[in-house]
Amino acid sequence: MSLPSERPRLLIISFSPIERDARVLKQVALFSKDYAVTTCGFGEAPAGVATHHRVPTGYTAARPYSRLLRLRLFRLAYWRQSAVRWARKALRGGHWEAVIANDPESLPLAFAVAPRSIVHADLHEYSPRMREHLAGWSRIYRPYYEWLCRRFVARATSRTTVSRGLADEYRRVFGAEVEIVTNAAPFAALQPTPTSLPLRLVHSGGAMQNRGLEELVEAMHRVSTPMTLDLYLVPSDPALIERLRAAAGSTVTFHEAVPYTELARTLNSSDIGVFLLPPRTFSYAHALPNKFFDFVQARLAIVVGPTPEMAELVEDHRLGWVTEDFSVDALVAVLDSLGPDSVDAAKSASHAAAELLSAEQQSDGWRTAVTAIARLKPAGYARLAP
Repeated sequence: MSLPSERPRLLIISFSPIERDARVLKQVALFSKDYAVTTCGFGEAPAGVATHHRVPTGYTAARPYSRLLRLRLFRLAYWRQSAVRWARKALRGGHWEAVIANDPESLPLAFAVAPRSIVHADLHEYSPRMREHLAGWSRIYRPYYEWLCRRFVARATSRTTVSRGLADEYRRVFGAEVEIVTNAAPFAALQPTPTSLPLRLVHSGGAMQNRGLEELVEAMHRVSTPMTLDLYLVPSDPALIERLRAAAGSTVTFHEAVPYTELARTLNSSDIGVFLLPPRTFSYAHALPNKFFDFVQARLAIVVGPTPEMAELVEDHRLGWVTEDFSVDALVAVLDSLGPDSVDAAKSASHAAAELLSAEQQSDGWRTAVTAIARLKPAGYARLAP
């Protein structure tokens, strides 16, 4: 699909299903009014784009051949991936005033189809330690991601990431200055709903191991305050969902995931957004995830573990409560201390902070970077060999 436009042209690359990738959707929403946006990634075209290059289902850009990685043939491993080859062919010959490459996997492709001077890197995680909790991952994959970061992240014209802790590590290890654009959700014109017993807890997001879902379900067996839990889970790990169903009692209800554009309104009928994320990886230890900001836009009280940047926002804006540690005991202790009055006060605080903590207010890093790049107006596209 193509729409004629005299607007400046922006390419957004993400090897993800873009229509379900909340962070990339925010980029599209932010720029689609002023730029003719081209996207390249998996899945259907997101709303508002001028052109979408849909990577075929079954192609991959996230699983380079481990044999090549063991031999340290990183460049060959990258370009042999089917999604990368397909996208390079699809984007060849295109001209843009700026490019946003999401995550290190997109950067060699971006450098191959556009001048390096117009490429901005948006880093959703600290990739070299992304799955360090899995046996063997660091030995095989970490050197590959370190190569991507040294050769491409550090050489992009500008960079953003999701939290201060990740930005500091990119700077410390790779000497790359990185600005922060949080995972803030778009502003939702909602009001807090009145709170009564039983308290209505909610959690939304991917059903993934090591994200505190088991602890949350167990806590529901142990609380003494009347409360229910609604889970809106993306079925990233169907086997985990089945285990959670088997372990859950009658106070836990499982729902299908809802489209991101409907999430805040769906969650608004609940009282407390809960997220306990044990720091099992570096990125988990410095997480500031989408769901935190979704809870704010839904005007919920919030309960989180002592993850530093989530805890700081909860305490600074009086949005709710921070558990003493990441144990079930600590979560139960907080939940049993709550009542309708205290939850209503925290929901009111979320309402007061909703505009400040919205995507519209938190996305200046992207806007500044892309505006500066677009002003460069490169004379031509001299290819930079990856």
